[in-house]
Amino acid sequence: MRIVSLLPSTTEILFAIGAGDDVVGVTFECDFPPEARTRRMVSNTTLPEGLSPSEIDAEVKTRMAAGDDLYSLDEGALRDLDPDVVVTQDLCAVCAVDVSNVDDALAHLGCRADVVTIDPMSLDEVLGSIVHLGRITGNEARADDLVASLRTRLSAVETATAGREQPRVAIVEWTDPLFCAGHWVPDLVEAAGGRSVLGAAGQRSYQIDTAALVDATPDIVVVAPCGYRLDGAATLAEELHERGIVPPSAQLWAVDADAMFVRPGPRLVDGVETLASVLHPGAVPLDPKAARLISATG
Repeated sequence: MRIVSLLPSTTEILFAIGAGDDVVGVTFECDFPPEARTRRMVSNTTLPEGLSPSEIDAEVKTRMAAGDDLYSLDEGALRDLDPDVVVTQDLCAVCAVDVSNVDDALAHLGCRADVVTIDPMSLDEVLGSIVHLGRITGNEARADDLVASLRTRLSAVETATAGREQPRVAIVEWTDPLFCAGHWVPDLVEAAGGRSVLGAAGQRSYQIDTAALVDATPDIVVVAPCGYRLDGAATLAEELHERGIVPPSAQLWAVDADAMFVRPGPRLVDGVETLASVLHPGAVPLDPKAARLISATG
């Protein structure tokens, strides 16, 4: 089987369930596991490099309004790879190549690949997508074992945080303008022993203003911007702190969002464990490479 994965999350899943050898094409964002970088790149961004968060937001909104694409497909690469399966999404045109563009490209090339869409909106659906990809690729046992191990880890966090007070948590997915995190992220907060005060599980992320963040009265604000690693997230969190946007009584943290929060794959459980270590110090060990305290008060 020859698989092209157009999502970093599904690339991670495919390698984790033993289908990595079948993956022949990936996107420019597919960087985990490192072996994924050895596969041919078939999708890239059309956004220029070096933009600030506000510039990225403005560029995205302008292009979306004009009906322009944010990603490009390399049809020559698709033709050369001649995949049997293409894994993509139909959830968010801002996040990755839209399934309609994939269908059009394959039709143009005369490629008969099966197009599989993976669009989880909750943590349970993310785990379900692992099982689904296991069945499609003939790796059911590995997928089932992986999901079982992830659920065991989630249960361990639940046990470690049981009986503790649940802090009020706001996850900031973008900093300029402010966006609160939806989709599966509120599930991560709940699984870590907290209460999500902005964003709703299973619903899309949405833009907020400073007043909404203050009015939510969070005990902890976590900055988890898509596309930024820990150092980049820490810089953006520090900027929020300097601008006085974070409520005065709230702790401010930065996390490696791409590794643990915004890609719906196995490492979301790493995100739960990281959040638990932040929300309940001592209950779960803190990995300093995963999260950084920016300010003890806002």
